[in-house]
Amino acid sequence: MAMKFDPFRELDRVAGALLESRPGLRLMPMDLYREKDHYILSADLPGIDPGSVDIDVDGQLLTIRAERTLRSAEGVKWLTRERESGSFLRQLNLGQGIDTEGISARYENGVLNVMIPVSERAKPRKIEVISGESSTPIQSGAVQGSGTQGAVES
Repeated sequence: MAMKFDPFRELDRVAGALLESRPGLRLMPMDLYREKDHYILSADLPGIDPGSVDIDVDGQLLTIRAERTLRSAEGVKWLTRERESGSFLRQLNLGQGIDTEGISARYENGVLNVMIPVSERAKPRKIEVISGESSTPIQSGAVQGSGTQGAVES
């Protein structure tokens, strides 16, 4: 069974290898899906100050950075400390067909949602079929004249 090349998975693999060598830098778990004419990226960033979230686009590279700072009072004796402070980073190559000017983001309940719109030129569009006998468009599902001429809606 042949596997298709997945640019997002390949970027994750490379980013993971880079992050392993950079202590204090964390990879944020995310979901990415397309809904109608937008891609929606949802990244888990619990305990992050929304003011520390930085999203930028450079060409077709989308970069998300965030910082979690845990404060500790003096004289505190930790019994367990599993939550770590540090920086989070995620980079995605958006590829072609994205309206980078229309990207928006919202942080709510520890989840960052980034809406990435598909550009108008990348959206599917209907092509009008014109009969060779006239310059009148053929009606979808209608048969013009006799024989096999006409358009069939699929």
